Amino acid sequence: MTVLTSRDNPRVQRWRRLTQQARERRRERRAMLEGPHLVGAYLAAGGVPEALIVSESAAGDAEIAALAKRYSKPAFVLADSVFRAISDTETPAEIAAEIALSGAEPALESVPSCVFLESVQDAGNVGAILRNAAAFGVRTVVLGRGCDDAWSPKVLRAAMGAHFSLWTTENADLAAAVGRFGGKTLCTVPRGGVPLPEVDLRGRVGWIFGAEGQGVSDALAALASVKVTIPMPGAAESLNVAAAAAICFYEMARTLNTRVARS
Repeated sequence: MTVLTSRDNPRVQRWRRLTQQARERRRERRAMLEGPHLVGAYLAAGGVPEALIVSESAAGDAEIAALAKRYSKPAFVLADSVFRAISDTETPAEIAAEIALSGAEPALESVPSCVFLESVQDAGNVGAILRNAAAFGVRTVVLGRGCDDAWSPKVLRAAMGAHFSLWTTENADLAAAVGRFGGKTLCTVPRGGVPLPEVDLRGRVGWIFGAEGQGVSDALAALASVKVTIPMPGAAESLNVAAAAAICFYEMARTLNTRVARS
C-alpha cells in the first residue's frame, strides 16, 4: 500500500483546492465529498467517484473498507495529517471522494416541479432546501447568481445526500429560467399573499424563494403566477427560508397524495 505523505503532492494540493474553492469546482466541474454517509449515498445512487481517498488510520475500519470495496479501483491512502489538509472539518471523517459534476441541464419546460432560489447565501439554508426538495419529490433546483455554491462542503453536509437525486443548476438567469419553465410559479411573501392552504397546487408548480432577510426581489416576484403567504398564528414576523420551503413542499405533497388517494 502506497501512502501519500506530503501536503505538497500535486494530487493533494488539487483536492485541497476543490474542497476550498468554488471557482476551482466550477472550472473543473468536480467536487469533493467527505464522510461515509455522503460517499455511501453517492455510491448507492450509482455514482462512480473519480477517486476514493481514505486516511491511513482508517484503512482497516470495517465501514470504510466496505465502501472502498464498492469502488472498482484502488483507493488513495493519505497520511492522517495530509488527509486533514483536504478536509473541511475540524474532525475529518476519514474518507473522501472526488466526483465529476454533470454539465447537463434539465429541460425546464417538461419537469413537473421546480425550485428557484434567488440570492440564498447561507450554506445551511441551501443544503436544507435541497434536502427538503428531495424529501417531498421536487427533483429540480435552479440556483440564481448570488446563491451559495451548491457543491460546497457545508451545503453537501446540510443536504445529506439529496444532491444525488436532484437536477441542480447554478448561476442561472432566474428570469429566463422561470420563463422556460412555463408552469405555475409561486412566490412566497411574508404577508399579503394567498394563504398556502387555499392555493391550487395542481399541475406543474415552480416555487420561488428569496434571500434571507430581503426575500424575493420585486423584479422576480413580478414574474410569479401567485404570491403565497404561510399563515402564522404566532408572534414571529417571518420564517427561515428553509423552513418556509419545507412547509410549502409538504403542503404540495400532502395535497397531491390526498387527491390520488381519493381518486
